[in-house]
Amino acid sequence: MGFSTILLQFSAHEFAHLRFESDKTLAGSQQNLERLATLLRFAMKWSSGMGILAFPIILAVGFVVLNKKQTDVIWIIPWIIYGIASIVAFINSMLLSFIEGCNSVGEVQKIRFYISFVTVVLTGILLMLDTELYALAISLFIGALSGTIIIFYRYKHMFKQFFILGGEIEHTWEKDTLPLIGRYAVSWISGYFIFSIFTPIAFHYYGIVEAGQIGFSIAICTAIFGIANIWMTIIIPKINIYVARKDYETLNTIFKTHLVLAVFTYLLGASALFIIVIFFRDTLPFSDRLVSPFSLAILVLSWLLQIIINGYAVYMRAHKEEPLMIPSFVSGVYITIATLFIAKYLPFEYFFLGFLSSYLWGMPWVIAIFKRYKKGSL
Repeated sequence: MGFSTILLQFSAHEFAHLRFESDKTLAGSQQNLERLATLLRFAMKWSSGMGILAFPIILAVGFVVLNKKQTDVIWIIPWIIYGIASIVAFINSMLLSFIEGCNSVGEVQKIRFYISFVTVVLTGILLMLDTELYALAISLFIGALSGTIIIFYRYKHMFKQFFILGGEIEHTWEKDTLPLIGRYAVSWISGYFIFSIFTPIAFHYYGIVEAGQIGFSIAICTAIFGIANIWMTIIIPKINIYVARKDYETLNTIFKTHLVLAVFTYLLGASALFIIVIFFRDTLPFSDRLVSPFSLAILVLSWLLQIIINGYAVYMRAHKEEPLMIPSFVSGVYITIATLFIAKYLPFEYFFLGFLSSYLWGMPWVIAIFKRYKKGSL
């Protein structure tokens, strides 16, 4: 978990001293070229190994779960195709993260769009041809395979260059990456756990209607957060590159600009949401599926603070460290306990109060850690 992000960060740090030539080969520091070549080799070995390990597990789980269903539908072959496609897609994801770290966000997003386009169009065609389960399996496989072809076609000279360089030298990237993977896993699992428990707790203490409102409200706010956070996502390679170059003046300028843009975009989206909820509640039926404006305000404010924390996290993680493991874990435990207490003793209106209150102590903690990493004036 988090390996693709770590791979992006490490490739960006090496690419900081390199540049692309017109034929997509790399030029610059020989030491960084060699390190980047060995990083790619390590990434391919790791992702291929994980794929080989995961494939029989995916097949076994499918056989156990699907075999319980009494059906005439032939699912074995589609499931095998789907499993193979998933492994190819996983390896593609690792390659694209590596390339994205080489300051190629735009190129990578185009490739991802082509893969999605091929997959969606092919799925539609196969469904119209009544291919049933084969539609998803075949479309995913061809989409993933087309992605692999595009990646190796566009970057064939770079891969050839790295193949030659990587075969001559060794570097133990495991020592650099594995500890980070563990810390990232704790941080991200804590975050996933928090948002996975809200709906079940609401269902248990309040009922199915309230649980639905909680789930839909979180989904809407998550979507607004995701759109706003694009401003930070697109500069992750650049931030890592500037950290590697120790160009803190440029780093701080671009970081501050994009964090402000992320906050502004989020506020714009949140404002639009409240306009719909307050003025068009009777017109748009989906408004009834949201929590009350008061509860929604608590949730929206919580996500606003999370935008800022996420920006700080991007800045700090660019130093190839994960300093937010303990705060993330403690926050996960606190929010779980607080939400259970609120659900048991307080009205539904206050359901997200535990989430918001975690920022009262969590935000100062993160800021204190951030000050250790901040260089220059922001």
